[in-house]
Amino acid sequence: MASQRPLFISIPHSGEKLPPEVSWLQGLPEPLLMCDVDRYVDRLYAPAVEELELPWIVAQWHRYVVDLNRLPEDIDQDAVEGAPHPSGRFPTGLHWSVTTKGDRLIAQPMPMSLHRELVDKYFWPFHHQVEAMYKSFREQGYTDIYHLDAHSMPSQGTAAHRDPGQLRADIVISDVDGTSCRSEFKDLVLEAFRHTGLKVAYNWPYKGGRLTQTYGRPGLGQHCIQVEINRALYMNEVSKQWLGPQAETLQVQLRRALKEILSVWL
Repeated sequence: MASQRPLFISIPHSGEKLPPEVSWLQGLPEPLLMCDVDRYVDRLYAPAVEELELPWIVAQWHRYVVDLNRLPEDIDQDAVEGAPHPSGRFPTGLHWSVTTKGDRLIAQPMPMSLHRELVDKYFWPFHHQVEAMYKSFREQGYTDIYHLDAHSMPSQGTAAHRDPGQLRADIVISDVDGTSCRSEFKDLVLEAFRHTGLKVAYNWPYKGGRLTQTYGRPGLGQHCIQVEINRALYMNEVSKQWLGPQAETLQVQLRRALKEILSVWL
């Protein structure tokens, strides 16, 4: 681990690889396949990670295969045969059966055996990396460890979101209603992003996903906060292409925000 400061980044939704087991996703047109991927989030953070020598964990596999910000039990009968939850309970759960725009991804539910295979092969390895990161910092003697879970979001809420039709802030910071990290750290993260000139919202429309809920345990010294970036700042949301100078400006802003967090807190 390069950094001796107890801060790391996870990026669970930027992966684009499709394993052979998910036949229903093979051959889909790129705008459909990339509809809900946090494309380029790893590229956005890469300059800051390199300069500040921060450890990070980046997913390789597509979120429609297994969504790393869900739990293995977040499945319904549209996605998995014999699932404990009825049809419609988890349309964007561990295995996405529809996109946030309503396009169908899974026509027929997969066997339970395939669900378990996908969990074992593609879900748990990422989470074991996260757990190993916390363990490594503890072994270095740190009692408090800080974790930024990095995502991106559509610039406008869809019918599948809590804010349909609403235009969103540049950055949304989430801590599961104040439960996933110490409040002083949350305040610092909010201000660090605001100081870069970005418009920042707190716990709206996102409160934090399963990663934040699972690993954010302040009582155990684990402080996890979710950071969502507005995709319109760095990509064409229709073609899903990188916006060059505009995206590079955002890279600078992210680097400045992380520098401030490290300088003030760590």
